[in-house]
Amino acid sequence: MEMYQIWSRRIALGAFAFVLLFLSASADDVVVLSEDNFEKEVGQDRGALVEFYAPWCGHCKKLAPEYEKLGSSFKKAKSVLIGKVDCDEHKSLCSKYGVSGYPTIQWFPKGSLEPKKYEGPRTADSLAEFVNTEGGTNVKIATAPSNVVVLTSENFNEVVLDETKDVLVEFYAPWCGHCKSLAPTYEKVATAFKLEEDVVIANLDADKYKDLAEKYDVSGFPTLKFFPKGNKAGEEYGGGRDLDDFVAFINEKSGTSRDVKGQLTSQVSEMTSKRS
Repeated sequence: MEMYQIWSRRIALGAFAFVLLFLSASADDVVVLSEDNFEKEVGQDRGALVEFYAPWCGHCKKLAPEYEKLGSSFKKAKSVLIGKVDCDEHKSLCSKYGVSGYPTIQWFPKGSLEPKKYEGPRTADSLAEFVNTEGGTNVKIATAPSNVVVLTSENFNEVVLDETKDVLVEFYAPWCGHCKSLAPTYEKVATAFKLEEDVVIANLDADKYKDLAEKYDVSGFPTLKFFPKGNKAGEEYGGGRDLDDFVAFINEKSGTSRDVKGQLTSQVSEMTSKRS
């Protein structure tokens, strides 16, 4: 048990350091384009993926971290440029390339200013697949270590049945669409509670470990079960699947006071101030 706690702390510290390094690097990895440098950077000796965006655009804000991951991953690929244009600031440039909505993502082949519009999913992995196909590269997206504890038949009992931990488990299948949609939110839940030693956010590939799925009456995916300190038989999680819903549930059940970003809430801060 002590080894598990040490291991958990090391993963949390390692993930935190990686994220800091990743974020500091990614800010410079997407080339900022304007009227002044567009034709110097695009249509030259390398292919270019360009996002035409507006700072106020909600879909653009949602895309931003994925696009930064893309830029960071392709930073060393000399045959490809990942760039972006602020259409609020450079309206004429965006108009020139037929941009009428945001974000618009276009691929400019090597030596050409005739773009091909990207119509696929707006995820780093999907964008990378497109760029690799168009640019003849083979780049994979760099990912930060996960804060979700991966369960197997070997560690399930040690982690989930630990009487000193409140454990939320997602039973999922790799092919399940709803599981894929939930994945980024579930990662944020794990990140929000990574500093809580008594809370564990975990998942199990129920397709691979069918015996465990059957043992806990899992018949659909994703199935979420909560294993609190006082009930290791497990109880079904029937709440919403937004980040706010999960965080509120864990706070209520575990007596924690974290917000969606993992910060202590103002209530805890006020109590601490009164005590001091």
